[in-house]
Amino acid sequence: MQADDYFGIQNLLYSYPFALDRGDFDAVGKLFEHADVYSGGVLMASKDASRVAASFRDWVLTYAGSPHTRHFLANVMIEPEGEDQATVRSYVMVFQQTDALPLQPVIGGDYLDRVRKVDGLWRFVERHMGNDQVGDLSAHGRDAGVITRHRANAG
Repeated sequence: MQADDYFGIQNLLYSYPFALDRGDFDAVGKLFEHADVYSGGVLMASKDASRVAASFRDWVLTYAGSPHTRHFLANVMIEPEGEDQATVRSYVMVFQQTDALPLQPVIGGDYLDRVRKVDGLWRFVERHMGNDQVGDLSAHGRDAGVITRHRANAG
């Protein structure tokens, strides 16, 4: 892998929080059009951008189109697996503020991603989302009871 590949993978990884935080669920879905997406250890969608978008649209609360969140990714580790594949591990912490909710972390966890170059571009081919730190989700999701405390990078 070359330095440009690392930058391409990082840009792919960071595209997700930018799209999600602006409430662009179709863009979130498009990021995962080549991927199997798991949440809490359960398959959410398999190579289906519209299903991924619908899952986020159905669960995430928005205010004039925005969830009023900031997803922060940290401890990003890119592990090459040849020239055109890599495993990416990262932590995520989600902050939210609404008119009724003061600024605070609402959920934290980690991601385990597998990425591959498809037609010269880095794409997600698998994402595991884990959430093991759960705060006040009353202004963030429609049903906080579906959150299963789970680590994507356990082991």
